[in-house]
Amino acid sequence: MFNNKKRKEERLNSRIPDSLAPKTYNMIIGGCLAYGFIMNAIMVFVAGNFFMNMNPMVFLIGYIVCMFGGAIMAGLSHNPIISFIGYNLIVVPVGAVLSICLPDYNPSNIIAAVLVTALITGIMIILGMMFKNFFSRLGIVLCVSLIVGIILEFIAMLLGYGGDLFNWLFVLIFSLYIGYDWYKAQAYPKTLDNAIDSALDLYLDIINIFLRLLEIFGKKD
Repeated sequence: MFNNKKRKEERLNSRIPDSLAPKTYNMIIGGCLAYGFIMNAIMVFVAGNFFMNMNPMVFLIGYIVCMFGGAIMAGLSHNPIISFIGYNLIVVPVGAVLSICLPDYNPSNIIAAVLVTALITGIMIILGMMFKNFFSRLGIVLCVSLIVGIILEFIAMLLGYGGDLFNWLFVLIFSLYIGYDWYKAQAYPKTLDNAIDSALDLYLDIINIFLRLLEIFGKKD
């Protein structure tokens, strides 16, 4: 989801021969996703107080720098080591955000969000494999929908709207993004670098769904 159009075209049109078997390629994607989520869990349990006590401005600047730096490194590099460093630069600030926001939610709601997110992810990956033609056409539609949704949500916040309409909207958008990004992952040459980049796209989709579901399920009383 996070890479630009030019980079996606380069990955699709690459003449580099497949260097990984499909099973190995997909296992690397799954391994990178598992690594990212485990790192996030460790940060929540170990570094929560550190991030909550951090100066808000320093936190915000660090978050922005890491997210954009990681996206650029992973999106533009053909080197799997550089891409993995970029992946980590995104995993870390996401873990910091989770460390700050998760204490506001009941454990039962967190578990429910995890389970529903996992269910949605599994279903959308299966659908992405079954309906390749459908998902192959969703790139521009999803991008426009995401941008419009963000703008409308911002306007609604200014007007004082506090419902879950936009949370459900973004759950839908990012769910479709999982199917789309999985389809794209399978269309790319099966290289180590593409596996890491594809894992990053899916990681961001999944995290966004999880955060939106947390908002839907509600905070502590």
